Amino acid sequence: MHIAQFTNTYYPVISGVVHSVSAFRQALSDLGHIVFVFAQNAPNYEDQEPFIFRYPALNLGLPGDFPATIPFSPFIDNLFPPLKVDVIHSHHPILLGQAAANKAEEYGLPLVFTFHTRYREYSHYFPLSQDFVQDFVKDTIDSWLKFYIGRCQHIVAPSESTRQILMDDYGVKNRITVIPTGIQLELYQNLSGGHIREERGWGDDFVLISVGRLAKEKNWGTLLGAFQAVSGNYPKARLVIIGDGPERAELQDLVADMDLRGKVEFTGMLAFDQIPAYLKAADLFCFASVSETQGLVTIEAMAAGLPVVAVDATGTRDVLEHDKEGLLTEDDSQALGRAIQLVLEDKELLWRYKGAAANKAKSFAIQTLAKKLLGVYEQALEAQKANLFVEVEGEARGEAKKSWRWVSRAARPGES
Repeated sequence: MHIAQFTNTYYPVISGVVHSVSAFRQALSDLGHIVFVFAQNAPNYEDQEPFIFRYPALNLGLPGDFPATIPFSPFIDNLFPPLKVDVIHSHHPILLGQAAANKAEEYGLPLVFTFHTRYREYSHYFPLSQDFVQDFVKDTIDSWLKFYIGRCQHIVAPSESTRQILMDDYGVKNRITVIPTGIQLELYQNLSGGHIREERGWGDDFVLISVGRLAKEKNWGTLLGAFQAVSGNYPKARLVIIGDGPERAELQDLVADMDLRGKVEFTGMLAFDQIPAYLKAADLFCFASVSETQGLVTIEAMAAGLPVVAVDATGTRDVLEHDKEGLLTEDDSQALGRAIQLVLEDKELLWRYKGAAANKAKSFAIQTLAKKLLGVYEQALEAQKANLFVEVEGEARGEAKKSWRWVSRAARPGES
């Protein structure tokens, strides 16, 4: 099968979406399929993989320094037909998501869309913060997503919670399959974190570790508040945060205000292949985000044999069973801190969670999930042949399709 993946961000950008696209691309290729990735232009970066095609992009100072990909390229327009693509898989509803939908309609190909992000939770990046403006932005985001979903033959939800959101909040009636991003278990096998502890000077500290973008929606203040409570009782406890983002300076100031300097360490952004060793070097994974569509970083932590203490929220609760691989708490610093302290104090509990976490991670092997994704592609092909689309409550296909064509034409220079 020839598969075209359209994503607004790919390497050298590091994100959960990039990791998902890359992991499935490799697994599908290993199964004998050809995967083409269409992504943003990346100056001064040389692709290490075959079949990566780049659209123009501009750096507009978007959150996280993500480039704004321009969804038009005469080069790719000419390149696309000879690729003999069988199915198009989109990872965003705008920009290259629009290009993906245009190509699907133009060439009569099935369109699959992975709902990676709870997009309305990012409305705070809109420059006006008044409630009525935020409500308008959220409503606009929701309307566009319903519109886009109705153009697809199949939707991939990274978790059961996300599937429920699609059904309850967006009125999606059918053609949804839950497929989390898998992990390469071999990256964690026979791996030791001893050299990381030595290099970073962690010694015999009890290391709490967390991974994620340093942004408002990741709820870092709650985690720092929890660690502050723990640190007061356990001077040998240390919190390590892997990641970078727009809130880094504010979070570092907050650490100083909490008198936690020297106890909280920001590593900055690390390459994906570096993270397993850091996780192996730690003692406990902690997570406070309430905006996840899947628990990818939690799965990775469990693959490293780490017990987990996290806020009970979408994504996380889909991969972690309370009091089996770790503990889930309410979204409160004191509750999270008490749970961390419980695991820290009870070594028998710690080791029980470690074993259960490593065993649970095996069910997320990327090879197994890639085969499930192929099944979705086959369903999408059959749906496209029968002219069937994802059904969305309140979506009038005729008018929406007419509007879609108008948007597409208006956005293409030189066409009328």
